[in-house]
Amino acid sequence: MQQNKKNLARDQRGFTLIEIMVVVVILGILAAIVVPRLLDRPEEAKRTKAAVDIKGLEQAIGLYKLDNGFYPSTEQGIKALVTKPETGRIPTKYPENGYLRKVPTDPWGGEYIYLSPGVHGSFDILSYGSDGEPGGEGDNADVNSWELE
Repeated sequence: MQQNKKNLARDQRGFTLIEIMVVVVILGILAAIVVPRLLDRPEEAKRTKAAVDIKGLEQAIGLYKLDNGFYPSTEQGIKALVTKPETGRIPTKYPENGYLRKVPTDPWGGEYIYLSPGVHGSFDILSYGSDGEPGGEGDNADVNSWELE
């Protein structure tokens, strides 16, 4: 019986330093491959959030038109969805709490651009993207309401 305990204790060894180092190196290699791919995702997530924000703004502007028969003007802007405009064409059926709680900013900290009438439709909404400048390509490309599905 005591002989079995000695054999059992001898067979239950821990990992050697070399084995642990090999595992650490393998994990390091995997991290070097995976992490750069994950770092590209934040920009994609910001572009998706901008598209979702624009769709939400489109819906709120649609409700504004449904209630009042016209879209807010470019001068009144998106803030017309938060507080009742006091200049330009004044809506007569404006809800007490407005259409939005606050004026949103795009994921890069800029303002959404609102044009009414728009160049591409009754109104246009866009974000200038990560560079904050009109146009651009890739990560710097604008997010435009007329290009969303």
